[in-house]
This record gives sequence, C-alpha cells and structure tokens, in this order.
Amino acid sequence: MAGCATSTPYQPQTIASDVEGGYSSDQLAADRYRVEFRGNQFTSREQVETYLLFRAAELARQNGFDWFRTVRTNTDEDVQQRLVREPFYPGRYGYFGSTWGYYGGGFGWRIWDPFVTPGPFLGGGIDVRTIERYRATATIAMGRGAPPSDPSIFNADRVIAELRDSIERPENMPR
Repeated sequence: MAGCATSTPYQPQTIASDVEGGYSSDQLAADRYRVEFRGNQFTSREQVETYLLFRAAELARQNGFDWFRTVRTNTDEDVQQRLVREPFYPGRYGYFGSTWGYYGGGFGWRIWDPFVTPGPFLGGGIDVRTIERYRATATIAMGRGAPPSDPSIFNADRVIAELRDSIERPENMPR
C-alpha cells in the first residue's frame, strides 16, 4: 500500500486520472485567467502553490505573453478527521486480535492486548486519521514586453526555468 501513496503530480485535473488533483484554468479575458491547482492528501501546501505558479507561467508563454501578475490569490485547506477501526479489533474476527509492544515509561517494555488491557490506549481499536488537502487559486493578468515595476509581477520564462526541475509529472506526460 505504501507504494500507492503519492502526491499529486503536475497534470491536468481529470476524473480519469489515477491520482486525485491537478491543474485547471478558465480564460476570463484575452489577457486574464483564473488558475487552480488541487492537491491530494499527500501533496504539501508548498507543492500546490509551486505548481499553481508554474501553471500560470506556462499559460502566459502558451498565449504569447512575457510576464504575468497575480491579481488575486487564495489557498484553501480542507481538513477531515476519519475514525478507522483497527482491522483485528476483538469481535471483528472472533477471538483473533492483535497485540502491541510498547515502552511504558519507567516500567520498561509492556504488552497491550485488547482482551487483557482494554481502555484508552490506542483508542480502544480506533485510529484517528487527519487528512489535509490544499487547493490554490489565482487570477492572473498577463502582459508583453518590459513589465511594470511591481513585486507581484513574474517573468514567465524565469519562473519556468527556476521551477522546471522541481515539477513532478506523470510518467505519460512529456516535459
């Protein structure tokens, strides 16, 4: 299972993908787009925001623009907590249950067995998992020629050159 856990690669957001998430964009005007990148539970906020910036630079170059400016940006975090039963919790498979060894402070190594020591340790057969997903959105305005002096303006070629090596793409997607 651990081999299946992977962050969202730089890819278009589609339902047919094996990995949840990706980028999407909507053209608002000839020089303006709304760009979005959604990550799955294994994708960090930093990676989501980096992929959004890279996609904005790609859109600028694909449309013949030299630079872009972020007009509006936002990053949303979706946090969910899930309760998952321990798979061998007593009662689920008859008398088959699992035990754990743990270090009990000044008492040395101890054994926890759900039949012998029920209680709050390990949640009584329940595992609480917190799942975080990030979605970054930006409205960008693009331009040609020398950019105005503004800290929110990015040179598209420079962004692509600086981020290219950090972008993970699916195996079937060309660079």
